[in-house]
Amino acid sequence: MPAEGGKSDMERIGLFSEMEYITVGDKYVSPHSRAFNEAASKNKQMLPGGSKAMSDLQQGYFDPHFVRIFEGEGYINLNQVRRRHMMEEAKKNLGKPFLPSNGEKKPCGFGSYYGTIGGPVPFFSAQLKPREKYRAPGKNLYTNPGKKGTGYGYANLTIGKQPSHSADFYDEPKLTSKKENEAHRHLLKGSPFKLNSYPKEYFDNNPYFSNKPLPPIKKAEKRGSVATPFKPSSPGKKAGGMKAGTFDPFPSHSADPYVIKMPRQISGKIDKIFHPPGGPKSRPMISIMTLNVKRALNMKNYKTASVQSY
Repeated sequence: MPAEGGKSDMERIGLFSEMEYITVGDKYVSPHSRAFNEAASKNKQMLPGGSKAMSDLQQGYFDPHFVRIFEGEGYINLNQVRRRHMMEEAKKNLGKPFLPSNGEKKPCGFGSYYGTIGGPVPFFSAQLKPREKYRAPGKNLYTNPGKKGTGYGYANLTIGKQPSHSADFYDEPKLTSKKENEAHRHLLKGSPFKLNSYPKEYFDNNPYFSNKPLPPIKKAEKRGSVATPFKPSSPGKKAGGMKAGTFDPFPSHSADPYVIKMPRQISGKIDKIFHPPGGPKSRPMISIMTLNVKRALNMKNYKTASVQSY
């Protein structure tokens, strides 16, 4: 639409015409259906002839024949070149090489300066520096000369007065206890209390003690030993099907049964065997599907009901 100044939008922007829409009306083509390189499938392509493996043959190289770096050069001996270089360097020396007069000196002991260039250093010397003569200070001021003795066994050496001597009896504790015992006996009015019953021992009497005389000791009877052991007249016979190894020729017949059955004796109800009562018995269970069918299909609507309703 034209603007207020009389120019259209295209003229105001500065374009000759509106841009065309190239893809209007074209069919949608998925990018997955397109070829990765469309130009590779059109026209003739360059055929390099395959890769070549590196080998000692000429076909592994680009050139048709081997090319040498130097052609027609002579043989060079590296040792000879090295010697020539050393001779040229030796001509630059102005004189003979420096040789020391003697070999190096090795130090002798810890702290020794033997073998050094400068010699001993005065600052590291172990000699003491000169000092002034020592002058002892004067004595302290004494107001009174000190008393002789350590104080033990000497009199009049303490600050205070000497304690006065007090006499003490040698058996003072013994005499004091004797006086206290006499005063205690004087206060007693009679003899000590004693029981009239005979005192017993701490433990009870022996219950196995008896004053009766013991019976005479029974002597064990000695059984006479058999002089000679029993020996059968003939060796034992081996058992066989003909009863040759038995004492009797054949077992005697017995009318008693082989196993005797014991009669059952039940005196009362207490002797009877306890049999527990039977547990709950199972009942037939109806499935959930059958219950739903019976609820939906009963005697009133079974004629009108259809399969599609279920």
